[in-house]
Amino acid sequence: MITFEQVGVRYADASEPALRGVDLTVPEGELCLLVGPSGAGKSTLLGTVSGLVPHFTGGVLEGRVTVAGRDTRTHRPRELADVVGTVGQDPAGHFVTDTVEEELAYGMESLGLPPAVMRRRVEETLDLLGLAELRGRALSALSGGQRQRVAIGSVLTVHPKVLVLDEPTSALDPGAAEEVLAVLQRLVHDLGTTVLLSEHRLERVVQYADQVLLLPGPGEPPVLGDPAELMARSPVRPPVVDLGRLAGWDPLPLTVRDARRRAAALRERLPAPPDPPAPAAAPPAATAIATASRLVVARGPVPALRGVELALFPGEITALMGRNGAGKSTLLGSLVGLHAPASGTVRVNGLVPHKSRPKDLIRSVGLVPQDPRDLLYAETVAEECAAADRDADAEPGTCRGLLATLLAGIDDERHPRDLSEGQRLTLALAVVLAARPPLLLLDEPTRGLDYAAKARLVDILRTLAADGHTVLLATHDVELAAELAHRTAVLAEGEIVADGPTPDVVLASPTFAPQTAKILPPYLTVADVAKALTPQDQP
Repeated sequence: MITFEQVGVRYADASEPALRGVDLTVPEGELCLLVGPSGAGKSTLLGTVSGLVPHFTGGVLEGRVTVAGRDTRTHRPRELADVVGTVGQDPAGHFVTDTVEEELAYGMESLGLPPAVMRRRVEETLDLLGLAELRGRALSALSGGQRQRVAIGSVLTVHPKVLVLDEPTSALDPGAAEEVLAVLQRLVHDLGTTVLLSEHRLERVVQYADQVLLLPGPGEPPVLGDPAELMARSPVRPPVVDLGRLAGWDPLPLTVRDARRRAAALRERLPAPPDPPAPAAAPPAATAIATASRLVVARGPVPALRGVELALFPGEITALMGRNGAGKSTLLGSLVGLHAPASGTVRVNGLVPHKSRPKDLIRSVGLVPQDPRDLLYAETVAEECAAADRDADAEPGTCRGLLATLLAGIDDERHPRDLSEGQRLTLALAVVLAARPPLLLLDEPTRGLDYAAKARLVDILRTLAADGHTVLLATHDVELAAELAHRTAVLAEGEIVADGPTPDVVLASPTFAPQTAKILPPYLTVADVAKALTPQDQP
């Protein structure tokens, strides 16, 4: 279905090719998962299939990519639209209409299909994706999982033979991610669609893959093969695979169920885990740095927060979890003064956020939004850091010094948009921290990060907590919460329905439990298991 013949891609001014030596064929009717570290070329490879590379991105495409017999060098994306459907990380970025039904019909209208055909395909797609009850709903009123299903449906109505998806679950809660992945399974199994998928959160998707396309990184050619075999050599892998490697299991498990079946002997060797670590700088009588009391915030006619009670303490890392639309971003926005309470109170470091001057507020609380680019507006990293110092009345070089401490090697002359996701997030963190706010808020900080970048973020946030900073992060990443957070609070329909030590909260929830906890409770991470095993216990 998709054939790569010695494919390479080089962008202007780049010292190394973004992609090289791709020579393989992706079979028809299978789900193929792209695996590799950031910068390995996954998005570029997806772009060569849809024709976006090089027709829209520029650069030089070497070799040849054919999809259903069409050469992407000679067929522009619009000439591949009936064969290849593309869905990116942000489904709203694809929408061009106002309602679900209109969006499903738009692609067919562009191709000039007869009205009778369009009507039939819209109905079929509504049923296939479970969207029938939402047909007249405004796209702006949908949840994240619903939007992603509509984005997939908008390309499916054209009946493409290939579906290309870039990080389709990165912004979704665990339940919504399962919905989207179930849809992809139906497309592959029932319709014979070929799905090419890139996703950093491998714990969500690797068990669904028929094939894995491994991009090891610079200097090594991509390899297509069996998921378990390639996971054994992949530089990035989900916790269930790491646990299998630690235990010496062969073949490696790809699902929690497979690992649980083989874990009996390992479970017998494990002692009871120690108590979780206490917050770094939170004495029993510590004064809260931020509080919300009976907080109600309205976003339109419906309250987004309903009577929220929350207190955040110095040195404490708190994970805020819940479904898409539960109110997590609204709560963060309220703490930073973006939303005025309809009732109740918010206090941060003695200030009322929505009544405080920004110049005063940035010294008390800093927010890194879901897309760090929202904070970055200068032309170079150096200019961005200088602007942050001026805004914070900090000594010149403060932000740049923080950036060097957090992540060395970022060129001063690079444009922020040319940085990797991890580098951009770190720059945004340095910009916020230039004012030394005691409270740091992060909204989906691991979106788009690979496992190595996420590990660096964990180290950074632990260091900040050890220095007395309070960290509140809204996240769908259950593995991050298990590894990092002292405490976890769960929001549902604008109300906090659980709040306590992370092990207590996540072990009580099948939705928010990490993979290791589902296999070897009450251990939360593979690192916890490794620490518990004595050297002679390890293979």
